[in-house]
Amino acid sequence: MKPINRNTYIFSIALMTIFGSGCKKDFLAVEPPDKISSTLVWKDPVLAQAFVTEIYNGLSVGGFSEEMLSSVSDESLFTHPNRGIDLVNAGTINPTTLGWVNSTWGYNPMYNRIRACNITIERLTGTDNAITDQTIKDQLLGQAYFLRAYFYQQLLRYYGAVPLISKSYALDDDFKVKRATYEECVNFILKDCDESIKLLTGKAMVKGQTTSLAGMALKSRVLLYAASDLHDKAKTDANADVKALFSTYPQEQLAYFIYPSGDQLERWRLARDAAKAVMDAGSGYKLNLSAKVSAEEGRVNYKSIAMGGASKAPGIDISAASELIFARYFIDRSDMRYGRANGPNGYRNWAGNTPLGLLVDDYEMADGTKFSWTNATQKADPYVNRDPRFYATILYDGAGWKPRNKISGDVDPANQIQTGEYDLKDDKGATIRIKGLDTRGSSIENWNGSWTGYYTQKFTDPDPNIVDASMPQFVPWPFFRYTEAVLNYIEASIELNDLGPAVEWLNRIRFRSGMPAIAGGSKEELKQIYRHERRIEMVYEEQRYHDARRWMIAKETLGRKTNYIKVSGTFKAGKTMSQPYHYDTSIYDYTYTPTIETAQENREWANKLYFRPFSRDEINRNSELKQNPGY
Repeated sequence: MKPINRNTYIFSIALMTIFGSGCKKDFLAVEPPDKISSTLVWKDPVLAQAFVTEIYNGLSVGGFSEEMLSSVSDESLFTHPNRGIDLVNAGTINPTTLGWVNSTWGYNPMYNRIRACNITIERLTGTDNAITDQTIKDQLLGQAYFLRAYFYQQLLRYYGAVPLISKSYALDDDFKVKRATYEECVNFILKDCDESIKLLTGKAMVKGQTTSLAGMALKSRVLLYAASDLHDKAKTDANADVKALFSTYPQEQLAYFIYPSGDQLERWRLARDAAKAVMDAGSGYKLNLSAKVSAEEGRVNYKSIAMGGASKAPGIDISAASELIFARYFIDRSDMRYGRANGPNGYRNWAGNTPLGLLVDDYEMADGTKFSWTNATQKADPYVNRDPRFYATILYDGAGWKPRNKISGDVDPANQIQTGEYDLKDDKGATIRIKGLDTRGSSIENWNGSWTGYYTQKFTDPDPNIVDASMPQFVPWPFFRYTEAVLNYIEASIELNDLGPAVEWLNRIRFRSGMPAIAGGSKEELKQIYRHERRIEMVYEEQRYHDARRWMIAKETLGRKTNYIKVSGTFKAGKTMSQPYHYDTSIYDYTYTPTIETAQENREWANKLYFRPFSRDEINRNSELKQNPGY
């Protein structure tokens, strides 16, 4: 992936390498021809913008990294070994064996970016800068405040409270800094958000840069988390798992994770107000409907939102980009290639993060009833008449997909996903048993096959002309989209027992996706309906891992054993098929058997996983940094 501007990226790397350096002013001092003095950066708006642009690289590719956060939740399973995800899911991580850590939330990467933000804020609010255009200065400062708030938010939701550093340290400074309290961290982030909102309101920003609305969206998320049960003393005391975790920790240090006092309902009111502010200031996509759209329109609506205006595939609505508030755009090429990393191995892709049956089973039937394997009709044909979002998110056995011959040869003229085992007649007329092209027994890159029997397609461009294994796509990563703010508003409204608006907005989301209205219910009933809706609507958007923890339901959700679907196709009486195989219910009887899978991962929830550990090296460097409970 290339950042917002390729040239400023290269330029700003040079700036970072010399920042804070200097040389003696004697006749031998020569300015390196390939470097720019740090004193010049803050005198030139172009150089200053280049420095700020480089900070965006702390966002990396967003959630499109090869190892996705979904695979440490009950959304997906990571296919490949030795990446540390299995250690996290088994609860065996510790300060010396951290397991999988991503550069978009890791402790050291975040503080490196925070330092760059601090430098920007110091230089632009100090007396030694020569940028006189106030609009440019406001734009640069607004971006720095937002990015610092975002990076601290990342640290806060993974680790709990952290040291608050608001200056750029010199080598002779004391690096021993205590953790702030959770409340202090929240307030610090909110203050930065407010600064960013104030500075960027009314400013014309380049696509991909933060805006005042992005600051509002970040504020909404932070306040929602702050109001959640994981950070309220009374609620953690009432939860056996979290209470057991906290009982091993010095009680005076619990403020790293919770508000020891205060009114949780007031925090919910603040969260609702912040979400409503985003809703009033922004514009989503097709959230003004009074009745559900057709199933096909619902599928297209959801796929169009995932494409973020970047796909040229037939039927995709590019105006769905209005849903995006802040996103990571790929304007040159994507080095990661989401489709290559996660697509079916039968298309020569890597099947990196494959949907769990636990997720697939949670998609409702099209009429709003729950799917169940105990229902004989549903078990016999489990992929019929499901929530339309299912068909825009999951690739399952028999699902139509892209032309396979563009990458794998003429082995599947039907272009269908094959994740089962099937009867087939060989060239001598004998009945043989074959494994599908997208299984781990495939004739095409079997080592990259899914362990779960499913593949994800939500963020994969469906354009048949894009060959995922060899071509880039330009689908943006949605750090914040409008519907998240709507969901935040719904959640806060339910917690405040203001159920009418919650039902109204839940139904607007469902109508857009082609699902029927919910009638309402008690506060507790609506809470469960809402949590299901958030799980489905925001799947693979780095929400579920955090939601399960802040709702304190991780043990019964993230801690479940993984499962896969075993698909078998046997000939009906008097029916046969020769190579090449294709899905056909007139020839085959198909059976579907959900099966627990522990060969790849044996998940076991450990309460310490409510917060990630600091590394032993970090603790050794900063003796004031207290380790998280359970480690």
